Amino acid sequence: MFDHSDHVLIMINADPDAIASAMAVKRLLWRKVAGVTITHINVIQRPDNLAMIRLLGIDLVYIEEINMTQFNRFVIVDSQPDHHECFSMVKPDVIIDHHPETCAVASYCDIRPNYGATATIMTEYLRAAKIKPSVKIATGLFHAIKTDTGNFERQTIIEDIRAFQFLYRHANIHLAQQIEHGEIKYDFLKYFDQALHNRKMRQGRIFVHLGNVVNPDICVLIADFFMRVDKATWSIVSGNYDKKLVVIFRYNGLQKHAGNIAKKAFGSIGSAGGHRSMARAEISVSEIKEMVEVKDDKAVQQWVINRIEKGADKKRKVQ
Repeated sequence: MFDHSDHVLIMINADPDAIASAMAVKRLLWRKVAGVTITHINVIQRPDNLAMIRLLGIDLVYIEEINMTQFNRFVIVDSQPDHHECFSMVKPDVIIDHHPETCAVASYCDIRPNYGATATIMTEYLRAAKIKPSVKIATGLFHAIKTDTGNFERQTIIEDIRAFQFLYRHANIHLAQQIEHGEIKYDFLKYFDQALHNRKMRQGRIFVHLGNVVNPDICVLIADFFMRVDKATWSIVSGNYDKKLVVIFRYNGLQKHAGNIAKKAFGSIGSAGGHRSMARAEISVSEIKEMVEVKDDKAVQQWVINRIEKGADKKRKVQ
């Protein structure tokens, strides 16, 4: 599909899995195309993402700085075109992802929702091409598999374990540990303080609405943090970002499915879905302003709780 004259743009919603997978795609195309650029559509502020980029020396370009006319081939990894409006700016030639299939519109699609990480798929590509990964790529893929499988406590299949074992021989484990324990920005502490004061606990479910956030990754940080509480089976954290309500789900039980719960609660009014142990929903604020007073954080938090617990449309505002 690629020619030596091609200029390739790899598009990602940057997290450890997406970043490492993009690194692997770039390595696969090395010396086979004229150039490869990795662009991220989100503002990167999560500590592990920033540490990964800095410690591995990864060259990323923010989407707003990209001139699309300079590229003739487009690759999306760890996402699909309908996951974000920025992906709709191009017609992708390649899509490689481990999320459930929603929009397979590329000439070449490799979507494996049973895999724990896209990094596992990309490790298989490197091995099939008989490419020994550099320490940086191996470390990135190693960290990505650990992150997306929750140290193999989330959805995992034998292929994830085999890829992890292979990468262990080539990665810098000390560097991976540094990435994993990346520093939290001082400015983020206010969200932890807010979450601790405003949390609600119901039958093993911790709910928090953070109001306006500078980045939705903060909701992810808080959701992961509350999963360390001994009585928590669910952690559900929401926040307002870019005229959207973002809801992050984390689950460590066996009987439920976080992706299905997210779809049932919010699928009729926004995008929602995910895996058994982790899911996400994004709803335009304009879609819910008739259902809840969106400027009232307590009302929004209660509305989220009601949607999840009852799975029913709320036709009236929650006061």
